[in-house]
Amino acid sequence: MANKKDLDFTYTTIDKLFRLSVGETGDYSGAKYDGDFSLSLEQAQKAKHVFIADSLKITAGSKVLDMACGWGPFSRFIVEERKAESIGLTLSEGQAAACRMNGLNVIVKDCRYVSPADFGTFDAITCIGGLEHFCSVEEWQEGKQEKVYSDFFKTISDLLPVGGRFYMQTMTFSKNMLPFDKIDINADKNSDSYVLALMVKEFPGSWLPYGPEMVEKNAAPHFKLISKSSGRLDYIETIGQWRKKFRSFSLKKYLLYASLIPKYLSSSEFRHQVAVFKVSPNRVCFEREIMDHYRLVFEKV
Repeated sequence: MANKKDLDFTYTTIDKLFRLSVGETGDYSGAKYDGDFSLSLEQAQKAKHVFIADSLKITAGSKVLDMACGWGPFSRFIVEERKAESIGLTLSEGQAAACRMNGLNVIVKDCRYVSPADFGTFDAITCIGGLEHFCSVEEWQEGKQEKVYSDFFKTISDLLPVGGRFYMQTMTFSKNMLPFDKIDINADKNSDSYVLALMVKEFPGSWLPYGPEMVEKNAAPHFKLISKSSGRLDYIETIGQWRKKFRSFSLKKYLLYASLIPKYLSSSEFRHQVAVFKVSPNRVCFEREIMDHYRLVFEKV
């Protein structure tokens, strides 16, 4: 799994930049347009929150665990709109500090190792984008990927009653995924090989599941699938809207960009990691169907 250092790079490093661009409790996961791209990003993100809360039957007093909670947008929604109780978990110190500053109950903890002894059990659980970080390249190479997922679903099962629901949103590899040995940071910059190499640099310690089937298979001993939908096209639009917001001018934000210049000049690894500001490898992978994106609702059996 991506460790705390990996996730601190991906999320804590961009903490202030993200909040200055998207808002204090902005979403860093795909929105839900359902084909209506006239919606604003904020409207589409709220549509996603409503869909998740309705799918999980979250109402006043529901106790919800928001795994990999990011900057807390879903926690904020269910606390404010549904009067639910939310506990959020993240491995990013920057995200946790920002969430607490905004009045959310968020703890720095590895969500793979939560047990009822920690917080009791829950009426509903979400993991919006977290699974993408649970398996490392090395674990995949060692043949451990499915065990990582099956262990995680056992953890979720222990935290829910029979009939309790779990929502997962995750990127997956899709039909045009390349063999691992074709991924090359020195390849032509328009090639799939190069774009996938940038993905590995952007999300160190992380390797995606091979399609929703891999996820469903490892959930099956404990859960039945209630609904499944692809959000690939929605995510393409979401990324486009994020990029506009990241580029919109504010003095504070551009001073932060300027503060990264010394590191950019001195570290080739950092230059690869921030190449995502020029090209979004996620978006290109979605457009080329190297990757897909799924919303999955499960119910404990």
